[in-house]
Amino acid sequence: MQLTLKVTTDQTTYEVKTNLYVIIAWERKFKQKASNLASGVGLEDLAFMAFEACKVHGITVPAVFDDYVKRLVNIEVVSDDETNPTEGAPTLDH
Repeated sequence: MQLTLKVTTDQTTYEVKTNLYVIIAWERKFKQKASNLASGVGLEDLAFMAFEACKVHGITVPAVFDDYVKRLVNIEVVSDDETNPTEGAPTLDH
């Protein structure tokens, strides 16, 4: 599972991608399974994933999560890339 998140802070807008490490960090912090995200994801969930993804990708963020959240204006999922997408079924023409 990989999410691309569009983050808008009081100073800038950027996109950041999650990875397996970020999702596992989220599972540990919130005592949830990634499969639970299919039933709905909260803003705190997205903010935490963006916070951890920024650290992974070398984007400077405050040391404390709540300080990061205070700077957020908006956060949204731009794309949800499946790690193992399936191939389309063959057709008569292809």
